[in-house]
Amino acid sequence: MTDLAAPAVRAETARPARSWRPDLYLSLGAKCAVPVAILLFAGFVIPLLAILGYSFATPRSFELFHSFTLENFGTVLDPTNTVWLSFIWSCGFAMATVAILAVLAYPIAYGLNAVFGRWSSLISIFFVFPLFISENVRLYGWVLFFIKNGVLDGTLKMIGLSGPEVLFTPGMTLFGLVYTYLPFMLFPMTLGLAMVPRDLIDAARDLGAGRLFIWREIELPLAMPGILIGMLLTFVLAIGATAEAKILGGQSIIVISHDIEIAFTYSQNWPLGSALAVVVTIFIGALTLALLARLDLDRILGRR
Repeated sequence: MTDLAAPAVRAETARPARSWRPDLYLSLGAKCAVPVAILLFAGFVIPLLAILGYSFATPRSFELFHSFTLENFGTVLDPTNTVWLSFIWSCGFAMATVAILAVLAYPIAYGLNAVFGRWSSLISIFFVFPLFISENVRLYGWVLFFIKNGVLDGTLKMIGLSGPEVLFTPGMTLFGLVYTYLPFMLFPMTLGLAMVPRDLIDAARDLGAGRLFIWREIELPLAMPGILIGMLLTFVLAIGATAEAKILGGQSIIVISHDIEIAFTYSQNWPLGSALAVVVTIFIGALTLALLARLDLDRILGRR
């Protein structure tokens, strides 16, 4: 019995001792993601930490992480501060842009899905081509179109009329926002409508459902994730827009992003500008989290 057990004992003792060190080896996917993670950390997290640190610094100083004060936030949150008027204008422009684009983009997205079917998302990419041209160049193109003696006014004068004086008004700022951010609303909305099963619509029609009932009870609820993502993306971009208010609006309205820019440049008050940026970021982040909590991301990503 002892002779039989001896080889087993020797085999056990010959085995290498199990290492208690944690497994530091990464999967292939994790290794490929490391450069992207480093890039995001360097280009996104570090600037945010710098902005956060400056927001607690002494006003009109450049002492990052050397002082701590809430004076900047007190200045921002002061009810008498005119920055709140700029913030209200920015929110108003952003909400108006979202509402107008929702009405404009939905028929376009619906038509793309009806005509091109599963290729509609690919076709909608063509609307992104203008983004390859600088936003300022495109906006100055509209200035040349609407300016006095420009394209529109010059053409109308040839037939004895005169062009409308719409340039450098709040309405032109809104027009610029709608024009600039149409692709950001259209593409997610097209993707959302493409997720609606055609068989479900046909079954409802066979059972006698009307067109309005099908849209209200089937198409709209199933496409809502894509619509909400488009609305959120458009709102976040529009609330931080500056070029439209400067170029087309002629600074007739001062938006919150312009106040932040002034604090960092002309006023050289980086702590105050950082505090403004932190307040706006917290507002947008809370809005984003509240909306994402209502979305089924697994369904949007096609995981179920």
